[in-house]
Amino acid sequence: MLLIESCLTVLALLAAFTVPTAGSRWFGACERVFSKLAQRRQLAVLVVGLAALAARAALLPILPIPQPAVQDEFGYLLLADTFAHGRLTNPTHPMWIHFETLHVIWHPTYAAKFWPAQGLIMALGQVVLGHPFWGVWLSVGLMCAAICWMLQAWVPPGWALLGGFLAVIRLGTFSYWANGYFGGAVAATGGALVLGALPRIKSSLKVGDALLMGLGLAILANSRPYEGLFFGLPIAGALALWILRKDRPPLGLAARRVVAPLLVVLVLTGCAMAYYNWRTTGSPWDPPYLVYNRLYGTPFLPWQSLGKLPVFHHAVMRDFCLGYELGQFKESRTMLGVVNRVFALVLSGGFYLWPALTLPLAVAFVTLPRGFSWKQLSSNTRFLLLVCATVIAGSMLPFTLQPHYLAPLTGAILALVLIAMRRLRVQSWRRKETGLFLTRAVPAICVLMLVLRAGAKPLHLPLPDPWPGGLAASWCSPAPGNVARARMLSELSRLPGRQLVIVRYGPRHDLWYHEWVFNEADLETAKVLWARDMGPAQNEELVDYFHDRHVWLLEADDTFPRVVPYGLNQNEK
Repeated sequence: MLLIESCLTVLALLAAFTVPTAGSRWFGACERVFSKLAQRRQLAVLVVGLAALAARAALLPILPIPQPAVQDEFGYLLLADTFAHGRLTNPTHPMWIHFETLHVIWHPTYAAKFWPAQGLIMALGQVVLGHPFWGVWLSVGLMCAAICWMLQAWVPPGWALLGGFLAVIRLGTFSYWANGYFGGAVAATGGALVLGALPRIKSSLKVGDALLMGLGLAILANSRPYEGLFFGLPIAGALALWILRKDRPPLGLAARRVVAPLLVVLVLTGCAMAYYNWRTTGSPWDPPYLVYNRLYGTPFLPWQSLGKLPVFHHAVMRDFCLGYELGQFKESRTMLGVVNRVFALVLSGGFYLWPALTLPLAVAFVTLPRGFSWKQLSSNTRFLLLVCATVIAGSMLPFTLQPHYLAPLTGAILALVLIAMRRLRVQSWRRKETGLFLTRAVPAICVLMLVLRAGAKPLHLPLPDPWPGGLAASWCSPAPGNVARARMLSELSRLPGRQLVIVRYGPRHDLWYHEWVFNEADLETAKVLWARDMGPAQNEELVDYFHDRHVWLLEADDTFPRVVPYGLNQNEK
């Protein structure tokens, strides 16, 4: 798919210099319709949000509700199930050691390590519509609407509407944000609310805009707090400079309408986060994320010390934490680790831009006049670049970087693309409207690629690799999905009574995309429980505890994994 899009992008570039008037009448008609809708700003935001929801729903026949596969996804699903049951966390189970798994803490409570915002929206989907996926679906619609609203404060209405629809096409349909449980859309919504509120606050001093900025910062603090911190630094600096400049608004007015509402939201958010930490970890200062890292010995930043290695109860977890994760940490301290982080940054940028949206940025850069300086950029462009640079610099410090880590920048990235397209639109070559054609070709390529991706199977086009799994995530990379586990869970759920599955791994089992041991929030009432094989004696303790369940053994590394009734002859296998 990316090869096709790259070829179309090159063809568009060639056509811009040879037949720049191609399709002018049709493009002009579309632009007039868009312009009318764009002038009705609130309606435009609503249309973009509903379009995102409708587009993903329409794809359900070819992209059904996704099945989780990666540890992060199961962690967010545990959060969603916990919140859906009306709890912030869960009590530690007496048999917890059999259910121990990655990204989950068991002491002092049973909870996923992740921040709660993604789990909350997924819980809403589970409670209202019966499945956490519908929370993901809703978050994508809110993200696209928020991006359109944000762009209206940075570019003219027609361009903002175009940016909203680009978000629908590139992020709201086939991306792993819309087809998995990693998150991304929630943090992107938070970033869009903050960036959209900033110019509005400066121009109108409305309390509602300050509250929306506070809401955006609260979302970032509870979805991507590390990246959100770097995102907030230039925002805070911009607000401070605006309040302290010579032609500042009256201090009392700014304090009442901006500073006070913003502080109220942030203080309430801090109190809520402290309470959540206290309920899950016993300390208002220790979020589950840090507690998990201490328990399993994985530092966050390359210069942090390793500390005491943990005691592992399961070989597969020890191999993963001390092999894969610790290996990544040690490599991050080397020059190779620095190179890998730069490479990861390039790949993450490709998720947002490559290849079609890269075209206007590349052409705008190449066509800068000689002697062009930073000061010649508009203040809006300079600020958006500063925000992106700050977050990227912060994101390069940890030893891992994935596309959704940069989600707070989604609105800023699209704004920069649109600013480049506006500049490109008025450029000509030998009195030919090459720039106009290119700005029309970019969204046309995105729409055409959406159609091709939707019809990939009947057209016999190769499908993109799932991510993680492929080298890089693209706008049409789905999440991998552990189909075998999902199928077995469905079969076991249809059996009478409750089930207990003891999962046995081989000595070289790969936990990436092939982990089976994840459970619901309420272990006692769960229809199906997944437990680790710990040998005959300890297995029998588990079986005795759950004496009212049907017990099965799963050989997870068989070519075709299946369950068989658990028996003494299998204990000695």
